[in-house]
Amino acid sequence: EREEKIKLHSCLRSEKSTLLSVLCRVPDPPPSSTPNVKPDYVIAPTAVCACTDCRVRLTDLQQGSPPLPSSTEPARDPDEDVYTKFFMNHCCYDAIPTSSKLLIFDTTLQVKKAFFALVANGVRAAPLWDNRQKCFVGMLTITDFINILHRYYKSPMVQIYELEEHKIETWREVYLQYSITSLISITPDSSLFDAIYSLLKNKIHRLPVIDPESGNVLHILTHKRILKFLHIFGSMIPKPRFLQKRIEEVEIGTFKKIATVQETATVYDALSIFVERRVSALPVVNEQGKVVALYSRFDVINLAAQKNYNNLNMTMREAIEGRSCCVEGVLKCYPHETLETIINRIAEAEVHRLVLVDEEDTVKGIVSLSDLLQALVLTPAGIDALFS
Repeated sequence: EREEKIKLHSCLRSEKSTLLSVLCRVPDPPPSSTPNVKPDYVIAPTAVCACTDCRVRLTDLQQGSPPLPSSTEPARDPDEDVYTKFFMNHCCYDAIPTSSKLLIFDTTLQVKKAFFALVANGVRAAPLWDNRQKCFVGMLTITDFINILHRYYKSPMVQIYELEEHKIETWREVYLQYSITSLISITPDSSLFDAIYSLLKNKIHRLPVIDPESGNVLHILTHKRILKFLHIFGSMIPKPRFLQKRIEEVEIGTFKKIATVQETATVYDALSIFVERRVSALPVVNEQGKVVALYSRFDVINLAAQKNYNNLNMTMREAIEGRSCCVEGVLKCYPHETLETIINRIAEAEVHRLVLVDEEDTVKGIVSLSDLLQALVLTPAGIDALFS
């Protein structure tokens, strides 16, 4: 059996203390990867998958599942569902790193302190603990920071009171009054296939892995972590032939109504696009339409680090020049490049997306991790989580 792993988590679970360290023991890996979550589809527990030699026997899916292809349908590429089988055969526990950093915030913590803690620890999100309910109730992410700035910013001369004084629970009451407030999570023995489906279906970027016995958060799964897991252990499975197809052939990505921002626009303009279009990054273009930078949601949190969140009238050019060096650059890809090249570039650079450009660096599309996981894992299973 696998040796037990010990992880150190920074938790806010005390009324008197807003940060305390606790040791959280990760349980032994489960004997199987039978999913415990309840998505819109259900995989029969008798499904058998042998990724190493690409042999698979799947029982009939239960009600609500996408139908398996019938014998009357055209012959399928035998490699088409190799990644689907791979992720069905591995559980979320497998993707948890040996050591990682995790912040947990109490909902009584001030919003400003919480965002400064994210910056100081180099993390992008934290689970929220409600001491009255004695459970996790949600996540605090960079999206919350963007929404607060966008909703309450007036001018550089007016202090954002809601950011300076509000507690997390106050912000949640205001922001979530018309939406579902339950935390979306997954168990360590659920399959990575289920995790991918949950991330894409719910349009979230972070999925807490919670031990059902102790109630502890073990890890925060992301698209990036899942793709890295595939990149590291993908050598165990045959390389699909479709990886040699050009990106213009497979048409994976967003190619219409691409959200961009002019370098002369203000940071507040960029925040408005983030909120209205619900995109995670914006190609910054010059007057000729050439991409000169990429401004992501993570760049916005740097405003807190630099204490510039009261000056959202600065131009995108100024914001890009003033940001720290440890940011995601504008990595590009071209229509003639193969899918394998693009996957390797994203995984090795540890970025969330590539900007598809032509020979003149004009933006033609965006290829994101969500697009890749949908195409490689869910589409072969007959599931379209991005547009359902």
